[in-house]
Amino acid sequence: MASHRKPRPGGTTASGIRTPALATAALTSIAMLSQTAEAAPSTGHTRPSLEEVEKKVDDLYRQAESATEKYDAAKERTGRERGHVDALRQEVARRTDTLNKAREELGSFAAAQYRTGAAAPSTATFLLANSPQDYFDQTQLMNRLTTREKSAVDAYIGDQAATMKKRREAAESLQTLTTSQQDLQTAKATVQKKLASARELLSQLTAQEKARLAQIEQARQQEAARKAAELAKQQAAAQAEQQSGSSGSSSGSGGSTSTGSTGSTSSGSSGSSGSTSSYDTKAEKALAFARAQIGKPYVWGATGPGSYDCSGLTQAAWKAAGVSLPRTTYDQVNAGTTVSLADARPGDLIFFYDDISHVGLYIGNGMMIHAPKPGAYVREESVYYGGESIIHSVVRPG
Repeated sequence: MASHRKPRPGGTTASGIRTPALATAALTSIAMLSQTAEAAPSTGHTRPSLEEVEKKVDDLYRQAESATEKYDAAKERTGRERGHVDALRQEVARRTDTLNKAREELGSFAAAQYRTGAAAPSTATFLLANSPQDYFDQTQLMNRLTTREKSAVDAYIGDQAATMKKRREAAESLQTLTTSQQDLQTAKATVQKKLASARELLSQLTAQEKARLAQIEQARQQEAARKAAELAKQQAAAQAEQQSGSSGSSSGSGGSTSTGSTGSTSSGSSGSSGSTSSYDTKAEKALAFARAQIGKPYVWGATGPGSYDCSGLTQAAWKAAGVSLPRTTYDQVNAGTTVSLADARPGDLIFFYDDISHVGLYIGNGMMIHAPKPGAYVREESVYYGGESIIHSVVRPG
């Protein structure tokens, strides 16, 4: 008799095994879960965004510049200490020569005493003693010495003590020099490592990313130029107001002297006017020198004439004006009078970052000349090139 059972639905078999339809859905789910699982651990290794790369590169360049200033300081210190060590060595050599001559003179006294038979054993004992003073403190021998002999002995003892002191100073200075040389090598290695990392990041960018990076930089420069123009207007307004006040108090004689495009002026007094004029004259020479360097490459540790780092450029510019500035930004920031950015005048030094690792030469209208960073060239640029927050201080040299 035929079975009257209805056939089971096609979704399952009698044994409960999934049919192809459900198996397909399960495989799809597994595939999706697999993709999710594969994607999850890769979050830590995803390619950084262009903005992240830009920030990382900027940070590396800034760290390299900070290390450059440390390198400059160590290099200057090493040169100074090497000169001190050389001078001490020459001094030790001179004193040693003097000591040898004194020893020869004492030897002639001993020989004379030996020939005459006077106190030969005492003289021989003196020459063989570790410390001449220990021996000559003995009253018996001191009584035998003539005035000339005693003077020679005193001179010998004094020269011996001075020579030993100089030898110790030379040894200590040599140790200091060695430490400075190690600091120099460490700073140099740090700079090279930071620059290599920056170059590696940039080399991984595609052509499209490099073009996008250039657009970002252009937008930043436009914003920096806008901020510079605002500063120039503020300075011009302050200058006009000061000139108006000065002319009113000087019977219309035009007693105040403008400094140009920056907005700072001298007071009506002749003393202040003379001081302002003197500074402006020197600043013009410094700026003329700086402008002549535009287009030359930034090279860390360089002081010219073919290339510069940031503090090397400002030092060379003011040297052309007859003003000596220290080598590093850390010292240059203390080489003058601090003024506000609103009162900045051409020639003033503008420092950047909390660690004072960058400096530029203000030229007016919110602009400066500086050696920006590795791979760049000396150029004119807004003082807001990296944003207002990175401006540390303004210093007027002298």
